[in-house]
Amino acid sequence: MRVAVFSTKPYDRRFLEAANEKHGHELEFFAAEFNANTAPLAADFPAVCIFVNDNADAKALEIIASRGTKLLALRSAGFNHVDLQKAADLGLTVLRVPAYSPYAVAEHAVGLILTLNRKIHRAYNRVREGNFALEGLMGFDIHDRTVGVIGTGKIGQIFGNLMQGFGCQILAYDLYPNAEYAASGAKYVDLPELFANSDIISLHCPLTPETYHIINDWAIEQMKHGVMLINTSRGALVNTEAVIAGLKSGKIGYLGLDVYEQEENLFFEDLSTEIIQDDVFQRLLTFPNVIVTGHQAFFTEEAVRNICETTLSNVSDFEQGITSKNEVKAPQKAAAK
Repeated sequence: MRVAVFSTKPYDRRFLEAANEKHGHELEFFAAEFNANTAPLAADFPAVCIFVNDNADAKALEIIASRGTKLLALRSAGFNHVDLQKAADLGLTVLRVPAYSPYAVAEHAVGLILTLNRKIHRAYNRVREGNFALEGLMGFDIHDRTVGVIGTGKIGQIFGNLMQGFGCQILAYDLYPNAEYAASGAKYVDLPELFANSDIISLHCPLTPETYHIINDWAIEQMKHGVMLINTSRGALVNTEAVIAGLKSGKIGYLGLDVYEQEENLFFEDLSTEIIQDDVFQRLLTFPNVIVTGHQAFFTEEAVRNICETTLSNVSDFEQGITSKNEVKAPQKAAAK
């Protein structure tokens, strides 16, 4: 099957070509992001493959559907960047990669915690300059701290298990609590209790209308003074301006972000010689107790290999008429009364 692959970097091409050896699809790579402006590049391709910050809105989907595309293959678990209802209306099948390496994201979250707590990033720069002073580098014992985990899918559970290994107590919140995870020692509570009692809060839930800006002014007001907040899930879970206000007041003592709600204009590109126009993002970078990484939590060899293999397996299943468990469908509309 001919597949137009958007938002490709050299590593994407390398891993996709390796995975394609057993599938034999005809892959054409485009460095451009997928959106309504670039959608015409996919003319006459039966399948279009996109990444997490591409924009498969109604207009873009109409363009590719009108030119013969039947499959939208996502190289991601999340699908908030796809207008699923429009895809359904157009007869487009949407397939995703529901799991690739939950360990990668969970371990990155732990890395952010350790770096923020022990100021490893600041110590690294000091030592390179011959400055071995310890003033300003004091951290705290993670052992016996309370960690709030919002979202207890595979990634959230693995993250919680890692933090239990440090000797932490786990408070969990999920719309669908997992009894098996609760039996392992996590305590499910409501959000106000989690906010009020957690020393560290880590987000591992999908972005839905219910979780949009789940971290807002109200949520931050409930938190402990000096709380550490980590987000390796989706940027729009966090109201960035509210978090900046929390940093200024000291309510948020540490902030680690691998995602940002306006990241589609920034991440995955080299902007080192340009003036970044996003003033809110630039403000974040001025705080010494903030670390931002560029959506790299997933970025391990194992994860990228699994993403590429699952993506092309999805394409093969579609080509062979096999119903895939990885299909994403629009929520059913409520029946009219």
